[in-house]
Amino acid sequence: MDMSAARSGKNADRFDWDEVRFVLAIARAGTMSAAGGVLEVDQTTVSRRLKTLERRLGTQLFERDRGRMRPTGPGVRVIEHGERIEREMAALCHVVDDADTRVRGVTRITAVDTLITHYLARLVAPARAAFPTLSIELVAGNHNLDLARREADIALRLARPASGDLVIRRLGELGLGVYGAAGRSPSAWPFEAGCDWLAYDRDMMGLPEMVWLAERIDPARIVFRSNGIDALARAAADGLGLTVLPHIAAQAHDGLVRLPVAVPSRDVWMVVARGQRELPRVRSLADWLAARFAADAVWLRGGAAG
Repeated sequence: MDMSAARSGKNADRFDWDEVRFVLAIARAGTMSAAGGVLEVDQTTVSRRLKTLERRLGTQLFERDRGRMRPTGPGVRVIEHGERIEREMAALCHVVDDADTRVRGVTRITAVDTLITHYLARLVAPARAAFPTLSIELVAGNHNLDLARREADIALRLARPASGDLVIRRLGELGLGVYGAAGRSPSAWPFEAGCDWLAYDRDMMGLPEMVWLAERIDPARIVFRSNGIDALARAAADGLGLTVLPHIAAQAHDGLVRLPVAVPSRDVWMVVARGQRELPRVRSLADWLAARFAADAVWLRGGAAG
């Protein structure tokens, strides 16, 4: 039997991993007293813990050099392993904290305002019924929050991300249509009639529905712009002109009628940072949302609500 391996195993059995903190503190602070200040213990305790570890390992880890504690060769190796252990412990605490937030923490979902206002907000109550110990935050906005930096846990996007260490799932389609004020015959509003139109603001004209619209109308006929879907819907209901709206937003406004015009739908994508996907609070809510999107697929595309 390899006696060095046996001796190493024996040392490992008696090794107190908490003493690694003292080795790292001495290496970083440079003196016993400074390390004690960092660890909130006295210098004597630091010295005793170091000597205990050195005795167990059978080697000297530090030597004094002009009042400073300098690691020996074995000390450098212990510090390297200690820093690795420190990182692993931090990661372990991170996982435990995240698992604990399933019970008393927050899961944040970000999406465009239309999805938040006209769909996700109505899911909060049933989601809380399904997960009564989970707090939910909805963050609306057209800009993408950084999932890697945990600005959000789950993102619902209308364009598939092209980069990033992400887990991406297609949830379904968001249907769109052309809408105008009720009380007028849709047949009186063909594209050729030169009707007034309402559109997104110029920064959003690259979105697929606006590209589709720009190919069919004279831009001079756009009399009103807004980055708010509900503002466009209200203006259309007031008779200002025609506009392209998600069906779920149009259905929330009285006074609108849907024209018999086929508008390409938008895909809805669920995006989660890969490192977050297996956290129970994220995985459970993500799977629940996917099931709800599947159940509401017809309504989201513009059919009757299920």
